[in-house]
Amino acid sequence: MDAASPHSEAAHQNGASQLIAGSLDRLARWVEARDYKAYDPGDGQMSFLAPLTFGSQKLERILTAAVLRTPVNIRPLIGIPPHTSTKGMGYMAWGYLRRFAATGDASDAQKVRRCLDWLLANRAPRYPDLCWGNAFTFTTRAGRIPKGEPTIVWSGLIGQAFLEAAEILDEPRYLDAASSVCDWILKLPREETQRGLCLSYVAFDQVSIHNSNMLGAALLARVGARLGRSEAIEVAGEAMRYSCERLNVDGGWYYGEASKYHWIDSFHTGYNLDSLKRYADSTHDSAFDGHLARGFAYFKQHFFEPDGRTRYMHDRLMPIDIQCAAQAIDTLAFFSEADPDALDLATRVARWTITHMQAPDGHFFYRDLGWMKIRTPMLHWGQGTSFKALAHLLVKLTDEPAPQSPSP
Repeated sequence: MDAASPHSEAAHQNGASQLIAGSLDRLARWVEARDYKAYDPGDGQMSFLAPLTFGSQKLERILTAAVLRTPVNIRPLIGIPPHTSTKGMGYMAWGYLRRFAATGDASDAQKVRRCLDWLLANRAPRYPDLCWGNAFTFTTRAGRIPKGEPTIVWSGLIGQAFLEAAEILDEPRYLDAASSVCDWILKLPREETQRGLCLSYVAFDQVSIHNSNMLGAALLARVGARLGRSEAIEVAGEAMRYSCERLNVDGGWYYGEASKYHWIDSFHTGYNLDSLKRYADSTHDSAFDGHLARGFAYFKQHFFEPDGRTRYMHDRLMPIDIQCAAQAIDTLAFFSEADPDALDLATRVARWTITHMQAPDGHFFYRDLGWMKIRTPMLHWGQGTSFKALAHLLVKLTDEPAPQSPSP
């Protein structure tokens, strides 16, 4: 078969850009019309049924899982209102930044400020440094995270949005915010080992998880490099060492080292890869280049179907989950400069996801179970992640330099 002509490739890319831009417009209208409020997979304990758990973690888990796994949205029936997610607002801000970079639309810059200012006003209240958690208590087999208790995952990802806003919008107060998040991360418990350290998922206990450790380290590295914070860079390096030295021989990362965490899923793998790349890009430390290459090769080999569907687990397709698709698009776009095949794969995933997982009103479905779709609109798990990922891909497809910052 003859290779595609440059003209046909350009037309294909232009068609993808138009598809993605239209998807972003519909999604933004949906989110903005609802004042950034929707649901979250883990929000079951916002129900009026929560007192009936009597503080039992087992009963809390049952309630949380029942609401999460029910294929129809029962939340309105049990008193769970649409609500704003801190992580969702961070992703929306990040997506507006990406879209501003692609289009130069000053209204997107204003929306970035709205989201980030909301986050500054809705920080976790019990800590002197900036950090964020959920608007509900979340209980799983790993334990209970109380309402409002910050996590390194939420705080690390939101911190990245603040850092990029400081760079793109040239607003020092956002850099101060990202630095404050780093102050909180540096005070977290750590698992110290002879092969690196693991930053805890939460502040009230030591919980060692690879993606949370690497997300925290990535922010420490970027802010440390930007501000000359040597301790932040040193801790980041040791945290990356912990997770990289525990990468499986085949290139897969378990969720965590404890036996109960021995699974490998696509979106946490994406977090790991993005974080390690951000660390390497900001510190110019090449010590983990081999791990990054091996992990990314595993990611491409194990998590994608030929038609663009994204697998949830490394060895299982179903359920098709919007978080997995969005993170896949984001990670592939991020790696596309070093791996040209990644951009084509990201575009294929985006086409399938927009075609099969986006409702006519603009929101993305939560899951496709094969026999039915769960159409419940989640804010961070679906809308925010998809908005940021698709805006990132659009930047890569248009390949235009970021415009100058508009006036506030």
